[in-house]
Amino acid sequence: MLTRLRRPAPPAAERPRWAARLLDVCLWAALSVPLTAAFDGAPEDRVRTAAIGIPLLAAAVAMRRRWPLVALAVPVALALATSRNLFTFEYTAALAVLAYLAGVRVERARASLWFFAGVAAVVLPLCVVLVHNMWPWFTAVLTLLFNIVLPWLLGRYRRQYAALVRTGWQLAERMEHEQQAVADRTRLRERARIAGDMHDSLGHELALLALRAGALEVDPRLAPDQRAAVGELRAAAGAATEHLRDIIGVLRTDDRAEPSRLPADDSVEALVERARASGLDVSLRRAGAPGAGGEAMPVMGVRAVYRVVQEGLTNATKHAPGAPVEVRLTGEGRRLDVTVTNAPPPPGTAPSAALVSGGNGLVGLDERVRLAGGELRAGPTPEGGFEVAARLPTTGRAPVRGPGDSSRWSVSQRELASARRQVRRRLVQTVAVPAALFTGLLLLMGVFALISPSWSVLDRGTYEQLRVGDDRTAVEARLPFFSLDVPPDGTPAPPPGRTCRYYGYRAYTDDTAYELCFADGRLVTKGVVHRRDRPALK
Repeated sequence: MLTRLRRPAPPAAERPRWAARLLDVCLWAALSVPLTAAFDGAPEDRVRTAAIGIPLLAAAVAMRRRWPLVALAVPVALALATSRNLFTFEYTAALAVLAYLAGVRVERARASLWFFAGVAAVVLPLCVVLVHNMWPWFTAVLTLLFNIVLPWLLGRYRRQYAALVRTGWQLAERMEHEQQAVADRTRLRERARIAGDMHDSLGHELALLALRAGALEVDPRLAPDQRAAVGELRAAAGAATEHLRDIIGVLRTDDRAEPSRLPADDSVEALVERARASGLDVSLRRAGAPGAGGEAMPVMGVRAVYRVVQEGLTNATKHAPGAPVEVRLTGEGRRLDVTVTNAPPPPGTAPSAALVSGGNGLVGLDERVRLAGGELRAGPTPEGGFEVAARLPTTGRAPVRGPGDSSRWSVSQRELASARRQVRRRLVQTVAVPAALFTGLLLLMGVFALISPSWSVLDRGTYEQLRVGDDRTAVEARLPFFSLDVPPDGTPAPPPGRTCRYYGYRAYTDDTAYELCFADGRLVTKGVVHRRDRPALK
């Protein structure tokens, strides 16, 4: 008795347009709440950025379904405009939410990884040229990893989990179909047994009928025309017995009788010629002893050779249109090797959608080859094509393999290998790559922390030559390219309208630094600041 799988009720139909729009409005409002804090006592430039960011976030939310990476680029650009290190209170939530949605929506990880690499590459020159320091770039990359890449990984996990659930139900449905197929095979075996019984009983009755007709044929009491009619009846009974043996006998796996031969024109050569005439690029090569039509080869083997070539050409037509196909018949000793190999399909071609494969061609072909005493294997080639090959006996009859013997490249093995490759590739893309980047970033930060103090030291003689009121461009030309990322502890913040930079007093010393402040394109103050102490400006 078959067990029907009860699949959960399908999800509700697509949300109405008004519901989707309402969801977008609610999401936009939630992401815009942190931006409203910028209007309360924030610098004027942050207020302008927040005023522009609110409508831009609305556009990002609207396009998040169709162009998720473009939607994610909007808060990234706004965060960079607000702070060079990408870490801002206003856009932290927007970055995390839109990155998560991008992980759910984007099918392939490669585009997202290129996007993240592009963001890191864009931030680097901004930090080096505008800030003259590498530490903001390290902060930006850490923000990228934890505030963008990590939510994106969570979105990818949700997408892959949903895909696994769908695949699980597909496998469950396949198992249900296979269960139905097992029941069908059981019924077919029973019918085969019934056919065997019919073969035995009807064959016996027909034999008796022929025997009685033969006795009547020689009965002198019948007229000549009557004896001729009885002779025809006897011949018809004998022919019926042979046809019954050929038709029903092939359903019995233990039947040693050979069915009738193929028609003379139904050969491998004719099959290849018909395929070539239909437009398929196919070639036929023979090597060694007897061919498929040799007299010494059993008829079941001849049929198996024909079916192997036919199935190989059919698979090539379905799954690799336009690819060249090679048919090889190689005889060696008492066996014949039949191989049908197609090359990978040309770039830009796809399997024909009209030719739907039911997945039973190779199964039936394996059964035919097995009953002929041979072995079948089918699977992909190292070059990316596909190969169907069989080894069949050319003389006598080899032992028939059991139906449990599987080919070297079974369907389940191919699916398992493909699933393993996909899992490994996705693991590298979604886990190993970010982890390697984070490890490399930590190493780079450690190296920079060791060598950067010597790159930001201002020569005392140069400092003494600087004068308040000098042009900023002329002053910066005499300064080290890198500056300190933070001043000594306790240094007060610069007054509004002034931009101050700090340079090392001595290498690997963080308690004293030179302070240079600029305003309106000129040097307005300079001095030496100490930890928790600040002398009068000079």
